[in-house]
Formats: sequence, structure tokens, C-alpha cells
Amino acid sequence: MATTHVLAPTQSYAAGALFAIALHQAQVHQTCLLGFPTQEVSSEDRTSSGSSSSSDSVSEDPALWVHQKSALLRPVFRFLEIDSAAWLGLEETAGSSPPKHHVGAFLRLLSEEEGDSSSHGSEQELALSKAVDVTAISMETDSESSKSKKEKHREYEYECREKYSTAEMQSHSESANMHLEIQQETDSNVLSIEDASHGSGCRFDEKPIEEETTLSYQRKVAVLYVLLSACLADIPEDNEKCTRRRKGYDARHRVALRLLATWLDIQWIKVVSEAIETMVACSAMAVKKAEESKDEETKSKGSKWAKWKRGGIIGAAALTGGALMAITGGLAAPAIAAGFGALAPTLGTLIPVIGASGFAAVASAAGSIAGSVAVAASFGAAGAGLTGSKMARRTGSVDEFEFKAVGENHNQGRLAVEILISGFIFDEEDFIRPWEGKIDNMERYVLQWESKNLIAVSTAIQDWLTSRLAMELMKQGAMLTVLSTLLAALAWPATLVAAADFIDSKWTIAVNRSDKAGKLLAEVLLKGLQGNRPVTLIGYSLGARVIFKCLETLAENKDNAGIVERVVLLGAPISIKDHNWEAAREMVAGRFINAYSTNDWILGVAFRASLLTQGLAGIQPVNVPGIENVDVTDLVEGHSSYLWVTQQILEQLELDTYYPVFSSKLSKAAAEFSS
Repeated sequence: MATTHVLAPTQSYAAGALFAIALHQAQVHQTCLLGFPTQEVSSEDRTSSGSSSSSDSVSEDPALWVHQKSALLRPVFRFLEIDSAAWLGLEETAGSSPPKHHVGAFLRLLSEEEGDSSSHGSEQELALSKAVDVTAISMETDSESSKSKKEKHREYEYECREKYSTAEMQSHSESANMHLEIQQETDSNVLSIEDASHGSGCRFDEKPIEEETTLSYQRKVAVLYVLLSACLADIPEDNEKCTRRRKGYDARHRVALRLLATWLDIQWIKVVSEAIETMVACSAMAVKKAEESKDEETKSKGSKWAKWKRGGIIGAAALTGGALMAITGGLAAPAIAAGFGALAPTLGTLIPVIGASGFAAVASAAGSIAGSVAVAASFGAAGAGLTGSKMARRTGSVDEFEFKAVGENHNQGRLAVEILISGFIFDEEDFIRPWEGKIDNMERYVLQWESKNLIAVSTAIQDWLTSRLAMELMKQGAMLTVLSTLLAALAWPATLVAAADFIDSKWTIAVNRSDKAGKLLAEVLLKGLQGNRPVTLIGYSLGARVIFKCLETLAENKDNAGIVERVVLLGAPISIKDHNWEAAREMVAGRFINAYSTNDWILGVAFRASLLTQGLAGIQPVNVPGIENVDVTDLVEGHSSYLWVTQQILEQLELDTYYPVFSSKLSKAAAEFSS
């Protein structure tokens, strides 16, 4: 078994302990959102939504992420070479409460140096941190490109407003001063736009732990690098009853690392997700390539690859002209070989920056995963990938189901995937254009599905909105009370009944297809076509319903947890009381957000039926522990607004932040822009 090298034994022990605590707290936060009032979690109730046990011992509660059965923690301990005699104690410590009593102690232990090895370790840490910094700088978004994307999105917004917002905007302006009864039902789970990130409750996790100041930046980077490597390592679990069967990067691991980075005061999006994750991915692919090239090296010892390997340049931030080479698998496996072949002329360019010891340090860390990372399984290098999963035949009465790449992060060693799903469109471009200006660090794909039915229902709604009857109703102020009327289950005006009947048949078909598309999406994720990497799912309107149905399907087997990291539902046509939101929540390791608009009366009209008395997620909060409810009424003029306002909402949510956030300044600016 290889050693982690970069960390000394005591430091590895402390790192493993901190990761265990973060893993347990990440599970607790599935139902105890940071920043909201809550009682201190006791040892009797420390389990998450996945467990109803009141056990006093972690070893007796298999539903816990830190339990041996989950196989989420002990392989990490084994990778870190922590004495197995200490494992049970670390698990029990991780499951105890409150965690703040332990985090500080392990941070202090992590800062300690160990005799003669401290000098060598510090040199490695420094070199490794420099390599991480260089990688992060090389991946910074080009400002001109960013401006171009935003300008393009503004043009799309203008086009959409001109075409679709007139009727709904009139209704929106008429009801601007009326706060619907829905808002009165909002409970403590609903985010305050004024300051969502600084409520009371589990506050200690919202900011760095005080003891983190005793750690150097270099030590923090080394800890996160080694822990990420441990999460990816294909180390077998001794427990035959473990429920974790999938290889690769588990979403629960990624959420725990996010929390740990918060405690360490390390910027996730730049330092961890863009730099460390990419370096580890490149290192793993390089190791895999080295193994595949052994025969060739034997035949030709003077080959370039042999020289790279002998020089210890295995995991050295594989960069060419500031761009990472295509050496990761998953969604574009064919690019691996070609991309890796282009690596030769550039590997040495960073030596002057990070020094020869930098390459040695990175190679050392990379070497610790050599032979243990199942690259093909972790990153899907042997799979067809999402873009190859276009429906070859009609399946389950779904005629169209196809993934399309969007953004610029493909084939660049990204260890997370984002799938974006539109659900209210007027032409096929609307599957892609709402998401084009979004800038983040993941590989992004849009799902194009059932365009014919979606266009039909969207057009039917728009035709009714622009009809003389609808205009007259809005002039009379009929829409001011429509949502209150719906929620109170009172009699509808005859004209609204006629409107709903006009829309109903097309809407019913679209809802049915969205449910079936959700099951297909679950099937895709279970097959690992995303490369067995954590997935973020974001969708609006019927696209949000596709996501929810996907989660419901995954929840049929609790062992499917660990695939989905985050979920954002916008304007979701999903009943609140008629679906198992708790089960869906268990399938999402990190943040689960329901964004709703109290004036989206079109959603209420289109989705009336029995769901009106059951509540509707797109127009009111979902009172389920662990769901972040965000009121976006100030941004949404009507249901069609999600075409162009989705990106704005996502920016305000700051998804890469561990705890709930919804920026008030951006909200006010957006409201002024739309008024």
C-alpha cells in the first residue's frame, strides 16, 4: 500500500478525523439547514433524514454516512493509513454532538509538525500549493469571454421580453402591491431575501473555525488534496454488507469536502473545484495512461512517455497555453488519447514556477493513488457518455431525449457534472439559450426532451394570454385574486375554467411525458453515463418536474444516494402533499432549493386539478426539513419569465457556497431592471 507522503502520520489521522466529522455534519444538514433556528442536535437524534434510529452509537445505526456499512469513511481511513484500531473511535467522535468541541482540537493536531520529517513535508506542501495556484490562475475565466456571454444573454432576455412577457407583465404590475396569502404560510424554512446566509441556528459551520488560523495555506491545500485523492481511491471495503457499490466520486464525499473547505477558509470554486479536483483528475488519468503504456515503454525506453514518468511529472498540472488538456473521461472518452498525446511539449513549462520539488510533490501525491484509483470506473472513461445517450428508439412513449454539451469545460478534467433542463419553451433554441451565459466550473449539459409537446403547451398558454378574453380579465383585475382563490379551493370564474380546459389536454400530455423523462434520466444516472461524478440538476417549469421524478425513481432504492449533489427547482409544477419530498431530499447530498413565485397564476391555472388543494411547489414554499425555499416573486413577472431570469436567480443563489444564500443586493437590482 502506497503512503500519502505529503502528510505525516499524525496529520493524516487529524485529516481523517476532520473529514469524518464533516461527512456526518453534511448528513445532518440534509434536514437541519445552516442559518435557521434549530435545537442543538443531541446524540439521540443526531441521525439525518435517512434514519429514524435513536441509537447512542454510530456502530448501531447503519443509516449514518459515517457507519461502516456506508463504505464512505473506512476506505478513506485505509488510504490515509490510519491505524484500524482507531477507526471505530473516530466514527463515534464524528457522530457525537456538538462537533465544534472536536473540530478545533483536530485542527490544532493537524498543525503540529513531526520531527525530522517536518522540513521535507513543508517543502512538499509548498510545492504542491504553488502547483495548485498555477493551475487555478490558468483556469480563470477570460473577462472578455465572460462579457460576451453576458451580453449574448441580455440579447436573449430582450427578445423573450418582447415576445412573451406583455400579458403576464401587466398582471404582474397590477398585483405588485398585493402580498398573497401564500406568504403568510411561509414558515421558518423559507429563506429571507434580506440576509439568507446569516440567520440563527447551526452558525458555527457558516464561517471558518477559529483554530484554522494556526494552519498554513500550504497545509490546508495538502489536506484537501490528499482527502480528495482518498475519496477517489478504489480501495475495497472489508464489510460485505456495505451499501455503496458505485466507484468514483461520491456526491456525499464532495459535500463533506465543501464543508471542510469552509472550516479551513479555503475558496471552493477556485482552489478546490477548479484546481485541486482538476489536478487529481489529470494525475489519475496520467497514472492510467502510464499503466497502459508499460508495454510500449519496454519496447522503447527512450520514448517521451518514459522520460515524463522518470522525471516524476505524473500529476503536474497538465497545461497547454493556459488550457487543460483533454485527459479526463466520462462524457467525452474519445478525447482522452488525443488530448494526452498533446501533453508532451508542455509538461516542463511549469518547472520554473513550482520548481523540481513541485513536480516531485505532485507526483508523490499522484503516486499515492497509482494502482488504487479505478480511473475507468471513476470517470467513466470506458462509457459512451451523456452525449452518446440520444434515444435510438422510442422508449416509454418518450420520443425525444438527448443531451447536448453547453459551455467550455468539456474534456478538461472536471470532476462534477451539471445537467440543465428547460420545461417551458417556444422553439428548440430555448433548451440551450437560457443556460448559455452561465459561468461555473462544471461540465454542463442540457437535456433536450419532448420539444414537440413542450412547444405545444407553451404556445397554447401564450395564445390564451394574448386573447381578447384574457386581456379583458386582466384589465378587470381578475388575476389579482386568482391564486388566493385557487389555494382556498373556491369556485373558479367560468372564464378561467374555459381557459384551463383549453390548455388542459396539452398540459396533461406534457406532464405525463415529463414524468417518463424523469425516469429515463434516473436510468442514465444509474448507468453512470455521467462518468460516476457528482451531478447537479437544475430545471424550471416542467424541467423541474423531470428532476423531481428522477429523484423519486432513485429513491426507490436508498443505495442510490451519492449520485446527486445539488438540486434547484424553479417554478416547479409539483404538488407538495401528493409526493414524497422527504424521500427525494434523501437522494440529494447537498443543497436542495425550491424557488417559487407567488404571482405565477398561469402555473396555477395550467396545473389546477386536484393539486391545487395539495399545494404547488412553484407558487409556495415546501414545508419539508432540508428544503431551501426561496421566494423569487420580485424577479418573476410570469411563468415565461423563467426563460430569461433563471440565470439571474442562480447567480443570487451562489450554489458553490455551502450554506443557504440568496443575495439581496442582486435581487433588488434585478427588480429595478425589470420594473
